[in-house]
Amino acid sequence: MGSEWRNINLGDVCFKIGSGATPHGGSSVYLESGEIALIRSQNIYNDGFSLNGLTYITDEHADQLSNVEVLTDDVLLNITGDSVARCCQVDPNILPARVNQHVAIIRPDSKYLNARYLRYYMISPSMQEMMLSWAGSGGTRNALTKGMIESFQIPAPTDICEQQAIACILGALDDKIELYRQMNQTLEEIAQSIFNGWFVDFDPVRAKAAGQDPPGLALHIADLFPDSFENTELGEIPAKWFIQTLGDITGKPKYGFTAPGNHVEVGPRMLRITDINRDPWINWSSVPYCEIDAQSFSKNRLHHGDLVIARTGATTGENAFIEDPPDAVFASYLIRFRPKDQRYGRYLQYWMRSNAYDSLVKARQAGSTRESLNAQVIAGFPILIPPSLVAEAFGDLVESLRMKLNHNNRQTRTLSELRDTLLPKLISGEFRIPDAERIAERCV
Repeated sequence: MGSEWRNINLGDVCFKIGSGATPHGGSSVYLESGEIALIRSQNIYNDGFSLNGLTYITDEHADQLSNVEVLTDDVLLNITGDSVARCCQVDPNILPARVNQHVAIIRPDSKYLNARYLRYYMISPSMQEMMLSWAGSGGTRNALTKGMIESFQIPAPTDICEQQAIACILGALDDKIELYRQMNQTLEEIAQSIFNGWFVDFDPVRAKAAGQDPPGLALHIADLFPDSFENTELGEIPAKWFIQTLGDITGKPKYGFTAPGNHVEVGPRMLRITDINRDPWINWSSVPYCEIDAQSFSKNRLHHGDLVIARTGATTGENAFIEDPPDAVFASYLIRFRPKDQRYGRYLQYWMRSNAYDSLVKARQAGSTRESLNAQVIAGFPILIPPSLVAEAFGDLVESLRMKLNHNNRQTRTLSELRDTLLPKLISGEFRIPDAERIAERCV
C-alpha cells in the first residue's frame, strides 16, 4: 500500500465500541411512534439504514439504555444471528436513538479515522468475508464480540483528507442510489393510495351513490363500480362484490426449502426472508445463488406474479410480489401463493400491504409464544374480491407506475455495480485520489 497507508487498530481509535440491550418488558414495551427510536438488526443493511421495522421506546426505557445512545455519524454493526456483519451509518433523521443487544455502536475519533470511510471499509468484500468467518468460529450461533471488533485492523490513508475523499466519492454514488430509492417509494405510495381509494374507502362507489361522477376516473373505469353497498361479515362492501379466502383465489400454497449456497455465480438465486423485508421490491443482485437439482428447481421455481410470505420470526407476514425474476427459488421460511387468475395479481400485491392484511397477521399471532404463521392459516385469510374487470383496471394503472419503478431499479443496479467495483480499489490504495483535500472540502 505504500508508506502513506497504515493499519489502524480499531480499539485504539474509537471513543466507543459496544452494544445495547432489550428494555425491561421486551417487545411489549415497543411503540409504533415516539421520541426515542430503538434500532434493531432489521434496520441495519450494508446499503444503508432501513426505517422498516423501526420501533420506539419511552423516555423511561431509554434512560435504562443511556450508555448506548446513538450519535450522528455512528457506525452500526450487526453482531449476532443471520444478519451478522451487516453494517451502515445511522440515519440522522431518526435520532435520538438507542440500540439493542444485537447491534454494536462504533464511534471512531475523527482525527484518526473518518466514520464514513470506516463504514465503507466494513462493507467491503474482504472485511465482510473476515467478519462472517470470525462470527461463525466460536459457537452454535453467529456472533461478533467486542474483543473481536476492537482487534479489527483497518487499512487507511494516514491523511484524513484522503479518507474523506474516498468516502465522498463512494457516498456520491450512494446518494444517487438513495434518490432513486426515494422516487420508487413515492411511486409505491401513489399505487397504495389508489388501492386504498378503490378498495378500502370505496371512493368511486360512494361518489356514485351520492349521484356524482367519481373524481379522476375515466368513464369506462367509473362504469365498472356499483352505486350501492351491502352488509357482510367484513362490514359494508360494494354491491355484488364478494368475500373469499386467500386460498380460494391462489390455490394450494407451497413451502420453500433449503439448499446449499454457492460462493460463485452458478445456479438459481435463493430468495430469503432478508431479501423481502426492506423495500417493496426485490433487489435480485443481492440475492445469493444456490446449488439445486433440476427436479427441485422445477418444483420450487418462482414465476412472475407469485406472492411469497414470511412465515416465522420477527418479520412474520412480510411479503413480496415476484416481478420478472431471474432463475430463482425460495427458502424454507417463505410460503408461495400463486393467483389462479393473474388479473388479481396486482390487487393481491397491494392488499398484502394494507392495514386489513396487517390486522389479520397480528390477530393470528396473538397469544403465540413465537411469532409464526402456517400456510393453512394464511390461506384462510378472508379477503374482499372485486370483479375481475375492476382488478384488471387497477392492475393496468399500477403497471405504468411499476414500469417507472423498474427503470429506476435498473439505474440503481448500474450505480451499485459501479460503487462495488470502485470500493475495494479505493480502500486498498489501488486507486489513489489526486487533489484529495479539495474533494474532502466539498464534502464537508
